[in-house]
Amino acid sequence: MDNLIFCLNATVPIFAIIVLGRWLRSKNFFTKQTLTDIDRLSFKVLLPILLFRDIAQGRITEQFDPVFFFFCAGATTVYFFAVWIGASLFLKDKSMVGAFTQGAFRGSQAILGVAFVQNLYGNAGLVPLMIVASVPLYNIFSVLVLTVTAPDAQQADHRGLVGKTLRGIITNPIILGIFAGLPFSLLAIDFPPMLDKGLSMLGSCATPMALLSIGAGFEGAKAIKKLGPTCAAVFIKLVLLSVIFLPMGVALGFREQTLVAIVILCGAPSTASGYVMAKNMGGDHVLSSSIIVLSTALSAVTLTLTLFILRSMALI
Repeated sequence: MDNLIFCLNATVPIFAIIVLGRWLRSKNFFTKQTLTDIDRLSFKVLLPILLFRDIAQGRITEQFDPVFFFFCAGATTVYFFAVWIGASLFLKDKSMVGAFTQGAFRGSQAILGVAFVQNLYGNAGLVPLMIVASVPLYNIFSVLVLTVTAPDAQQADHRGLVGKTLRGIITNPIILGIFAGLPFSLLAIDFPPMLDKGLSMLGSCATPMALLSIGAGFEGAKAIKKLGPTCAAVFIKLVLLSVIFLPMGVALGFREQTLVAIVILCGAPSTASGYVMAKNMGGDHVLSSSIIVLSTALSAVTLTLTLFILRSMALI
């Protein structure tokens, strides 16, 4: 019972805020423009500040784990190509391959990863390192699969799309926030109390704002479309990847915050940015939307269960 309560304490507050966001949207507290503005504020300002402060206050020379870093990058690469090959072999409608692959391998690391580890341990831990290892690969691989599999691929401006995505990776605010904190961490520079307090106040807004936005933008009716491929992709994203890669992480000696970061790497729901990319690159955006909606809804159960199993095994 203690283990279950521990896991519920980690997951229930997060998904309660998501549900609150959905309820507030139903009561017209949010307009589409408001949600767009909140997303921009969270992504471009609040989350980068949160990760900047966590990195700057930590001591990266003590925290950096090359085995963990390369495990995250390697796992991301392996399961991307495995999902793509499987989708190409088993999906009869080849126009779905790009959206299916992206939905089944690309997770919401920045928001949910930070939220879970903060909720359990009080800081972002090694989640920033996991983000640096996996998120750039997410963008590169998503462009690759959507470019190759799009029905109108021959008419797409591939060079322009690839160049734009690479620029987007280099100028990604979250990645920039992480790297901006590195010099402060390496030089062991402490912020003056007034600055630290201000950064702390801003950073503390990041997670609840982002979670409210996820809930407010949730459209459950879309999950019933293309149900077969949607369920298959969601199973891969929430269950299969964790079943395969978590035991590997445990065998390599990962525990506590590091192992929770791997839980998010493998089992976080599909990210909403995948829908935007699929829609703008000729992919099946209806399937992409369905995967995002259903994986977000079911991740409350799968993540709680995963944490419960790890807690029962004394791994976290």
